[in-house]
Amino acid sequence: MPHISAQDKHLTVLNLFTTDQPDKQDRLIQEMRKIVDTAAFDGWISSTVHAGQDSPGTANLIQWRSGEDLEKRYAGEEFKHRTLPVFQDITTSIRLLQSEIVYTQRHPSQGDTTEISPDRDDHTVIEIFTVAEGHQDELVAELGQGRSWLAEVPGYRSHSVFKGLRARFLDGPFAVVYSQWASKEDYDAHRNQADADKTEDRRKSEARIDALKTGSDWNSYRVIHTRGAGQ
Repeated sequence: MPHISAQDKHLTVLNLFTTDQPDKQDRLIQEMRKIVDTAAFDGWISSTVHAGQDSPGTANLIQWRSGEDLEKRYAGEEFKHRTLPVFQDITTSIRLLQSEIVYTQRHPSQGDTTEISPDRDDHTVIEIFTVAEGHQDELVAELGQGRSWLAEVPGYRSHSVFKGLRARFLDGPFAVVYSQWASKEDYDAHRNQADADKTEDRRKSEARIDALKTGSDWNSYRVIHTRGAGQ
C-alpha cells in the first residue's frame, strides 16, 4: 500500500474534483478507477482514489517519479482529448496540484509510517491553503511543526504537509494538509471546538495560519481504491 514519507523524493499529485450531485460522484469514481486499473505510465508509482464525504467529489493522490514523467502524461493525446474532457463534463471544479511532501506526524499508536489504504477506516481530510508569494515556506512550517499539538487531540491519527510546486486550475503558491482521523465525530469535534476551550498552542498556531493564508477550503474523504506499479 502507498505510504506518505518526508524521506521520499518523488512527486505527489493531488487531483481534486468537486461535483454537485452524488450520482456524478459515482461516475467520477468509475472513471478514476478505469484509469488507475489500467495505468502503465512511465514513472507512475501509485494512485489512491478517495470518495468525498462532507461534499460530493473525489480526490486522487498520485505518486510519480518526477515532474517530467507527469508532463509526458499531460502531453498525451489520451489525457488531452478524452480524460480531461470527461472530467470537465461531470465536475464543478478541477484542481491538479503538484507537490512535494515536507512533513509528516503520527500519533504514537499509528506506527512508523503513514499508510493510505482502503483497508484502513480513516476519516481523511484534505485541506488546501493558498498563500501570497514569499510566505509559502512559513505557512508550510506552521501547518507542520507548528501543529505538533495535534498529537494530543482525541481521534487524531496523522497529518502530512505538502508544499505546492505547480498547479493546473489553481493560481499562486499553495500548501496541502492531508490528515487522518479515527472518525468523523472526532474530526468535527476538533474543528468545531469553541475558542475558549482551545489550548494556547492551538490558538497561537491558528492565528498565525490565518495571518499567512489568503484562502482555504477542505473536504473529508474515504479511501476506496488503490493500485501501484507492478500490481
